[in-house]
Amino acid sequence: MIETDEHVRMLTRRTFVRAGTLAATGWVALADRLLAAPYDPLPQRPGIAPTVASPVRVQGIVRAGGRGLGRVAVSDGLQVVDSDSDGRFELVTSTDRGFVWARVPGGYQVPTNPSGTARFYRPIDPSRSEMSVAFDLEPLGVSDDRHAVLLLGDIQTETEEEMGWFHERSIPDLQGTVEELGDAPIVGIADGDIMFDHLELYPEYERAVRRIGVPFFQVIGNHDLDMESPTDEASTDTFSRHFGPRYYSFDRGTVHYVVLDDVFWHGSGYLGYLDADALTWLRADLSRVEPGGAVVVATHIPALGSYHARQGRNSPEAPVAIMNREALYRLLEPFRAHILTGHTHELEHVFESGTHEHVAGAVCGAWWSGPICHDGAPNGYCVYEAAGEEITWRYKATGFPASHQMRLYAPGADPAAPEEIVANVWDWDPQWTVRWFEDGQPRGLMARRPGRDPLSVALHSGDDLPAHRPWVEPRVTNHMFYATVDPGVAEVRVEATDRFGRVYAESLAFGPARGSPRPPGAR
Repeated sequence: MIETDEHVRMLTRRTFVRAGTLAATGWVALADRLLAAPYDPLPQRPGIAPTVASPVRVQGIVRAGGRGLGRVAVSDGLQVVDSDSDGRFELVTSTDRGFVWARVPGGYQVPTNPSGTARFYRPIDPSRSEMSVAFDLEPLGVSDDRHAVLLLGDIQTETEEEMGWFHERSIPDLQGTVEELGDAPIVGIADGDIMFDHLELYPEYERAVRRIGVPFFQVIGNHDLDMESPTDEASTDTFSRHFGPRYYSFDRGTVHYVVLDDVFWHGSGYLGYLDADALTWLRADLSRVEPGGAVVVATHIPALGSYHARQGRNSPEAPVAIMNREALYRLLEPFRAHILTGHTHELEHVFESGTHEHVAGAVCGAWWSGPICHDGAPNGYCVYEAAGEEITWRYKATGFPASHQMRLYAPGADPAAPEEIVANVWDWDPQWTVRWFEDGQPRGLMARRPGRDPLSVALHSGDDLPAHRPWVEPRVTNHMFYATVDPGVAEVRVEATDRFGRVYAESLAFGPARGSPRPPGAR
């Protein structure tokens, strides 16, 4: 692959996704040490002076309509306390914690910055030993038992031109979805890699949030880090100046939402990992959720994914999965848990240890190189709708109606299956069914096999394609379906029914060149 010097420089840390190794040999043993004791404090990197923290006593109040609001969880990212019946709380924290925040309860508006991003936090003043804070909330005025979440995976704009594409293509589509959702309260989650290393473009993302018109929460991704930082703690400084703490939680209706930072930066690269503080906090946070309740966790790097399995490996590499995911799974065991992730620019669903992991397709597709991700899924985002604790979802392709859930190819499109039609059903999971019909007659279920999307092969294969990102290549995916069409068939129709009973259909018409009609009754 031919790459420019500029491209090589920009790929310095992305190498970890593709090569799967730690760049600094002195830190090769770090992953094993972290996995052996995920709740232990992080090891100190040689040559880096430890942070000296001082205690800070925070006294505060949570109010709604000028009156104290009780039983609201308040945290510094390690400990969690509850406001009393008068809305008051006290928390002894330290100057290295960064923020104190309130878990916005269901039934209340999400406070926002002028940009429209969520502001549920207050910075800790490192110059003071005591401080007071107030969190003022406003009732929604309507029930949020029915609500919606827009999940934007990997916006990942690197240049002003790409940011322009985001504003021109994605934002009008999102505005249309907000309008279609009607009166239901809506929040957004940008699921990491909001930027492509150029963090000075954050204000343009914030302008996009204002245009969408709903409060947005942010997940940090590997391309949202200050990569000049020698430590994980300082690598989120720019992100936090814009968006606050790197992990936290909030409620909408009866659903509990958690945002986690699972990108561990070790000064030369990153791996998927949840640090001890985050796990300790998460245990305390989840102790305030009823067992059996719905918990939705948003991270950037997948907990597991299936990329390794599709490559014939037994386990994932450190930069593409959470290495200590078993600790997360254990904490989520009492709940009906969904894990929302991005990072890989493809769609898939993974079921592991009682959790349902949703790997979201990318807003930018294959890094703004064209209309699709490298698994053939369209550029787009996910829409989640909750009614009580019941959650439904769909993938929304940018520029298409919500019914656009598959792409069909005529025989010959896949050289490995020259006699078969091919259907890419990108949001498929095992509770979907994919059937096909010849001239209106049912022919049964299509066969699912690993394969590459033919459009992705055409757009992305080779050293020179795509022109905007020549390092993008098509990937083998698990949501390709195949069927052999009989000669003489005029039309093939494919119907995909999702787990919620919604039916999506696409058709292919054939000319007379396919041969004579099939005899009546033939199969």
